[in-house]
Amino acid sequence: MIETWRWFGPSDSISLQKIRQAGATGIVSSLHEIATGELWTKDAIIQRKKVIEDAGLSWDVIESIPVHNDIKTRTGNYLQYIENYKQSIINAAECGVYTICYNFMPVVDWTRTNLMYRLPNNSHALRFEMTDFAAYDIYMLDREGAEQSYSEAVLNKAKARFDKMSEAERTELERNIIAGLPGGEGSYTRDEIRTTIQQFIDLGTEGFRAHLFAFLREIIPVAESVGALMCIHPDDPPFSLFGLPRVVSTASDANALLEACPSPANGLTMCAGSYGARGDNNLVEMVKQFGPSIYFVHLRNVIREDDGSFYESDHLDGDNDMVGLVEALLSEEKRRKLASKGEAYQRIPMRPDHGHLLDDELNQEGVKPGYSYMGRLKGLAELRGVIHTVGTLVNR
Repeated sequence: MIETWRWFGPSDSISLQKIRQAGATGIVSSLHEIATGELWTKDAIIQRKKVIEDAGLSWDVIESIPVHNDIKTRTGNYLQYIENYKQSIINAAECGVYTICYNFMPVVDWTRTNLMYRLPNNSHALRFEMTDFAAYDIYMLDREGAEQSYSEAVLNKAKARFDKMSEAERTELERNIIAGLPGGEGSYTRDEIRTTIQQFIDLGTEGFRAHLFAFLREIIPVAESVGALMCIHPDDPPFSLFGLPRVVSTASDANALLEACPSPANGLTMCAGSYGARGDNNLVEMVKQFGPSIYFVHLRNVIREDDGSFYESDHLDGDNDMVGLVEALLSEEKRRKLASKGEAYQRIPMRPDHGHLLDDELNQEGVKPGYSYMGRLKGLAELRGVIHTVGTLVNR
């Protein structure tokens, strides 16, 4: 696999030099300064690519070209946004960046309730706590019908939890949920998020899925024509939030997506932490089933709890079989290599996704939640050891 690292551009507190020193060879990045829906010009792509290459690295994956909400709802200016998206794919490919990760999550991108969950060793992890999320949804957002989205046990805990929260805790919870997280598409006020949520609830799951498939039928032929590989990121978490539809959460969802628009350009991002937050997703079996369509991998691990809560564990110490997952991915690479009959084949870019916040960076300015240097460096080192060891066995 190709070892890559997510970089948030020139404003990132982690320099390209430090990334190279970590041992990564590729960069996963985006043009975050371009507003969602606007065109990515060749000049902007070339300029960013040159900065990366001048540091001795390659821009291997775009994560992401965000999909505007108008495209997801097929309202407003969605036709122009789709044209911009198609041209952005063309421009990226013509500039030599072919792999594009994107998501189709409604309203909120990846969501956590606690960005500083203290672990037994006093490092800090990201956590999604169902009780806290329900407390926000019901008692702060005051979403109509919110109680119907939760079990009686969660409802009881949420009321008790909300009653004990200080005003500062409530403010922090709201900021964590709707103010935007690294790599997300922006933030909302309460009124804005209530209105936007209702738009998607009105669509329903199958209506929203139909909008995704319609989008694919627009962009995938364009991507195929220029050799680009589109790899959709799963929902994070992979279950409904705010009563919203989720359409990229399970193996069944992934299969339906691939069948809706058959093409070598229509692929998947295997995010182990996102798919793995559901106990009914078997990641190893998913790689075996969808291997030829997996073009990008996020390797992280989680520890799940019975009510849907989870926190991000050490990369090799969670509920997901990371060693088995790596073995399945390397076996897929071996299959590609043999099928190529000596010609170039598609290696799979992977990045150590998220990392614990360790003491050295605890109060350091500019560290993004989940994207500390030391935590990801630790994760990459652990994963590199697994890859090298398992790779020796797979390639015997």
